[in-house]
Amino acid sequence: MKRLILAALLTVFAASAQAVTLGDDGLHKTEWQHDTFKDLREDLAEANAEGKRLLIMIEQRGCIYCTKMHEEVFPDPKIDALLKNDYFVIQINMFGDVDVTDFDGKVLPEKDMVVRWGALFTPTLIFLPEEVPEGKTASEAAVVTMPGAFGKGTTEALLTWVKDHGYESGEPFQKYVAARMGAGN
Repeated sequence: MKRLILAALLTVFAASAQAVTLGDDGLHKTEWQHDTFKDLREDLAEANAEGKRLLIMIEQRGCIYCTKMHEEVFPDPKIDALLKNDYFVIQINMFGDVDVTDFDGKVLPEKDMVVRWGALFTPTLIFLPEEVPEGKTASEAAVVTMPGAFGKGTTEALLTWVKDHGYESGEPFQKYVAARMGAGN
């Protein structure tokens, strides 16, 4: 019995250690993030082809809140499953130099695109619709933007709300979360 418990603990430890690896850029790398050419039009088409929602995740080296999300929130089994199964996640480095092509065709280095989008905090999660109107930027087209780190309950609720198009119902996200909490979710 002790061996089974030890084996289970080692498996959990190995999975969590793997989930929080850092890349050469100092940003967290996970299996559910996609390494793309950062042309958002292509990324949206690929997300749609996979039946997923496009999610832009803005992070920066040394961000303690990004670390909190990657170590404590994203590994939660429900959240991890939502990110793997329902989202096409691309990572943007708040101070990076890799070119990003926005939906309107504008090409800028990551750090300048983040300024264009008005993102001030890391992490910032930008959730996109399945179709972006011509001439819109990612920030203009976003169905919701989550600036900062949140707990498991709020994060899981937001991922579910966006996946299920909750924003189309007119019900504010806060009421959605309150109803879920009242229902024991």
